[in-house]
Amino acid sequence: MMRLRHLSPRTELAYLGWVRRFYRFVKGTPPGTLESEHVKDFMTHLAIERKVGTSTQNQAFSALLFLFRHILDQPLDDISDAVRAQKSKRLPVVLTQTEVKSLLAEMTGVHKLMAQIIYGCGLRHIECLKLRVKDIDLERKTVIVRGGKGDKDRETVLPESIIPHIEAHLENIKVLYEKDRSSNQPGVALPGALERKWPSAGKEWPWFWLFPSRRLSTDPRSGIIRRHHVHTTVLQRHIRRAALNTRLHKRITVHTLRHCFATHLVEQGCDIRTIQDLLGHKKLETTMIYTHVAQTHRLGIVSPLDKNDEK
Repeated sequence: MMRLRHLSPRTELAYLGWVRRFYRFVKGTPPGTLESEHVKDFMTHLAIERKVGTSTQNQAFSALLFLFRHILDQPLDDISDAVRAQKSKRLPVVLTQTEVKSLLAEMTGVHKLMAQIIYGCGLRHIECLKLRVKDIDLERKTVIVRGGKGDKDRETVLPESIIPHIEAHLENIKVLYEKDRSSNQPGVALPGALERKWPSAGKEWPWFWLFPSRRLSTDPRSGIIRRHHVHTTVLQRHIRRAALNTRLHKRITVHTLRHCFATHLVEQGCDIRTIQDLLGHKKLETTMIYTHVAQTHRLGIVSPLDKNDEK
């Protein structure tokens, strides 16, 4: 049912995980006897005993709502009286431009290029991994993000400083592409129904992954052995190693680079609406959080302790 409704593989895994947890919580109650009260108790359990955050509780509810509507074919009554997870606002971890430079200096090769694209273009980790050759426009200095969060396309800036590195990288993966074609390997996976509409497109150079895996793997849906993009854990591992080498006393993840992109643009005086478009945020409020961590909003303010020291 999830595949009929074109949910992403990541959403599939998340929903299945929540349904399993819910099944354990109701202790194997037959599906036909499940009621809204069970969902309300589970939501309360997550908030009080598991102490999950708001977004986690919302994801669990979305999974169970899908289960009731599309699998059990029964309505889910109002559960507004369930205990809600406490909503908290966390400021993102942000590095200075000097710290970002130090982090990138500890990386090499294709992993450094991936980190530079995420920081320089403001991409999400998975958006970077899913880039195709055709999504990079070197002349216009832009990157097209296809089917981003919310299945939306957007265009963002491509740093001019990394264009030579991208050109060299394209030459390297062209060798891998030609190797697949000479051995008559299946083409790369295509989004949605494109594989049926253009069956040969997956074998064309423009659709080839910008960051292809060096090894072939089995497509989890079709069972076809083909070339996929690099695994999500690869860049995470290299970022973690680079962070340890730089000895930065901050919790640094791949997503930290996206936070840095937005914050540094705010510090440069870039319009907040423009930043919202570049990041692909649905709500302006999501983008506004970067104004709270930008250094420009604290310039000119002197701590009263420093004022006392001056005397």
